[in-house]
Amino acid sequence: MNAYDELLKHTRKTALLSNVLNVIEWDERTKLPKKGGAYRAEQAAFMAGLVHQRNTSPQFGEWLSAAESELPNDDPTADAVVVLRQLRRQYDRKTKLPQDLVEAITRASSIGQQVWAEARRDNDFARFAPQLATMIRLKREEATAVGYIDSPYDALLDDYEPYETTKNVAAVLADLRDHLVPLVAEIGASDRRAPVEILHGQFDVAKQEEFGKLAARSIGFDFDAGRLDVTDHPFCSTSGPFDVRLTTRYQADFFNSGFYSILHEAGHGLYEQGLPAEHFGLPTGEATSLGIHESQSRWWENLIGRSHAFWERLYPAAQVAFGPTLTRVSLDDFYFAVNESKPSLIRVEADEATYNLHILIRFELEQAIIAGDLEVADLPAAWNARYQEYLGISPPDDKDGVMQDVHWSAGLFGYFPTYALGNLYASQFFEACARDLGDLDELMRRGEFMPILDWLQKNIHAHGQRYRAAELVERVTGKPLSSAPLMRHLRAKFGALYGFA
Repeated sequence: MNAYDELLKHTRKTALLSNVLNVIEWDERTKLPKKGGAYRAEQAAFMAGLVHQRNTSPQFGEWLSAAESELPNDDPTADAVVVLRQLRRQYDRKTKLPQDLVEAITRASSIGQQVWAEARRDNDFARFAPQLATMIRLKREEATAVGYIDSPYDALLDDYEPYETTKNVAAVLADLRDHLVPLVAEIGASDRRAPVEILHGQFDVAKQEEFGKLAARSIGFDFDAGRLDVTDHPFCSTSGPFDVRLTTRYQADFFNSGFYSILHEAGHGLYEQGLPAEHFGLPTGEATSLGIHESQSRWWENLIGRSHAFWERLYPAAQVAFGPTLTRVSLDDFYFAVNESKPSLIRVEADEATYNLHILIRFELEQAIIAGDLEVADLPAAWNARYQEYLGISPPDDKDGVMQDVHWSAGLFGYFPTYALGNLYASQFFEACARDLGDLDELMRRGEFMPILDWLQKNIHAHGQRYRAAELVERVTGKPLSSAPLMRHLRAKFGALYGFA
């Protein structure tokens, strides 16, 4: 067996361990008994240590170097070249991280998420603060170990959006902000108001689950290779090539929370199910970046799931599912309600027009936290001040303020910007899809979602990590990333709803 074959064998076995860890972490956030938390943290830390050992072993490095010298690299998109390039990138990063640091971060993540869930329920930031401070210290150590040129935040961002920098993302988001702020002001000045009261009624949780599964199945999610469960903060987890797990949270008196979480996570799940199964565990069978991953969830949640054409197809089924609550509500009123735009406190329930302002707040605070310019004790006040400045509202408590997201408790610093990048990628891909397939609204009205999914699988999913995110965007759309497609979509949609051109 040559060095490349040994490398593939080793990498695939490491993937087995990684996905066992995914199952452990999924179970922790969905099924774990309260008293099992401390021991689960030790289990997760132990497994993460084993994975790190395999990813950084000297033998792995030797096989990697030998394979690099043996195989031709004239075609940068060839499977072997992509695998070696991405494994080299990962190996060089991971070998800079001490195993005890990797285990400490995993342990802190496990405990942190448990503490966060309880502290958020009790609106008790003081209880969460020490655990958050521990995680921030560990992530600073990670940034130092990995190394960076301009900002320690670069080292963390690069883990989720490879080859990207804080400076570039800041410029992209600043450009988006300059276009968004006037749009949000125009919406706010309109005298039209969405009839959102129709979304606050009796929505039986069991029927929400049934209808959510119907919608996810309609757009192509394979429940023979996946499942749906309940958690505190929705996520999607992959534990094997045919094991993709979605989660959501329901409110019995509010439709949007559960349904759009399902569509969002189903978008992630469709990407995972669309990756080439024969390459599972290898870079050629993994997502390009978190931003590209987010483009898929935002595609199905917003560009599809909040479109009029989508509800022309699904609304009759919703009326049947939720009986008296929706029976006398017109399709147009329902469509306007699910697309209400106004400043709000909760990111995951924010509308398309204001959502990215939530991301800007987190992006700026994260940079300050990691740089040491903002202390944990001052974080709630800084959060509230940003919300007042950017959205004109201030959280009444920390539960729906600084503690609303699970990400920081899990150590996911550098993750939030990928949400905004995902919105930009999604809109640019959507225009390219319409260029290639024609009238997407007509396809949705007929319930023909498979041509749309097939287009995504062919143009995005099938490539794995063959291209960097920026390269993939230009390859699929013919243009570099721009805020223009997203702004065209938002202006057309909200201009029609709120009565301005």
